[in-house]
Amino acid sequence: MGTIAGVRERLRDPRTRLMTVDSLLALVLLFLLGVPSAAMATSFGDPSVPAVGIAASILMTAALAWQRTRPAASAIVVYASALIHLVIGFMILPVDVLVLVSLYSVTVYGPRWARRASLLGALAGALLVGVALGVYIPGYFLWSAVVQWFLAVAGMVFATWAVAVSRRTRLERLESLMERARRLEIERDQEVRLATAAERTRIAREMHDVVAHSLSVVIAQADGGRYAARTDPEAAERALGTIADMGRDALADMRRILGVLRTEDAAERLPQPDDADLDRLVEQVRETGLAVSVVRTGTTVPLPPGAGLSVYRIVQEALTNVLKHGGPEVRVTVALHRSPQHLVVQVDDDGRGAAATSDGRGQGLVGMRERAALFGGTLVAGPRPGGGYRVRAEIPVPAPGGPSRAPGGQAPPPVGQAPPPVGQRRPPTQTTAPGNRR
Repeated sequence: MGTIAGVRERLRDPRTRLMTVDSLLALVLLFLLGVPSAAMATSFGDPSVPAVGIAASILMTAALAWQRTRPAASAIVVYASALIHLVIGFMILPVDVLVLVSLYSVTVYGPRWARRASLLGALAGALLVGVALGVYIPGYFLWSAVVQWFLAVAGMVFATWAVAVSRRTRLERLESLMERARRLEIERDQEVRLATAAERTRIAREMHDVVAHSLSVVIAQADGGRYAARTDPEAAERALGTIADMGRDALADMRRILGVLRTEDAAERLPQPDDADLDRLVEQVRETGLAVSVVRTGTTVPLPPGAGLSVYRIVQEALTNVLKHGGPEVRVTVALHRSPQHLVVQVDDDGRGAAATSDGRGQGLVGMRERAALFGGTLVAGPRPGGGYRVRAEIPVPAPGGPSRAPGGQAPPPVGQAPPPVGQRRPPTQTTAPGNRR
């Protein structure tokens, strides 16, 4: 069984299949051309001439067994055998037509040097045949006969070479198309994998933002309602109402996100929040007892598609982190500054700042950076000098007709602050200071 499996495996090899087919063709040509050529060679009186003719007939047909796997070596054997029997015996045999077959095989499958050498060799053979026939047929050297025979044989050589060149061109074009199709298939698979990874990341960001923010508000309200239940039942009732509203909103957001995975019908998707919904977001956070103020400055400029959602999620995540890590009686300022070149979103609080602790497993800052990076922006987050924490995102706004940058390539200063003094460095881009609580 092992031997049979090995034979089958070898037969699957393309080179083995080609050599098998060529060997069968060589065997057929041996009977069609080799045997008649050997019979013609035996008709000459000189004993050495038939031996040379028979050997040449066998070698020339046998060499065709590797005409496609090793075309250069096959052509050398065919050309050499034809030259030897022509020079020694001065005779033309039926097997000599295999010179044209070898010329075709080398031109189609051989390297460049072999193609050129085979064409020159075939033309040289045509000249020898013209000389031999131009002397043998009239019985003496006749230039007109030499030229006629040379032109006749050279015409067959050039016709064979032209057909082979056309065949090689078609094969090269086919191989080029196959290689292009293979590369396109690889690129398509890569694009599918990248798109899948990007979609997973996007869904993970959305799920994190929705769940983390909603649960943070719910937990804050639940803690406040528990302490107020005994002394202020109305405050406890308001806390429960806020928890119910947040739960409904979170459930609606979850259904929208999961609905994208189940269907492509845009009619079943709820509208995405954007920067215009920040007031509603701030009101929800204020109901938890957190003091939040919003400051808007600058000019009204159109944002890139999807940038409003990123702004909303960045502010949402920043406020969620304040609820989780800021501490009691924290004041938060949400500042938005729009200029023709940049949109700056800055969330400052006066909470614990660097003193806050973290388990290191949060993905909030990672998601905020990714949202800013989607539009070529940056995000800086870290403790503020003097206490508290700052999240600052800068998103470039493309000018009409193409993207633009701020003059000198510099981003605007933080909202509500003057530019830093000369020599003072800004916090590094996309980094967080030690003691990151997010």
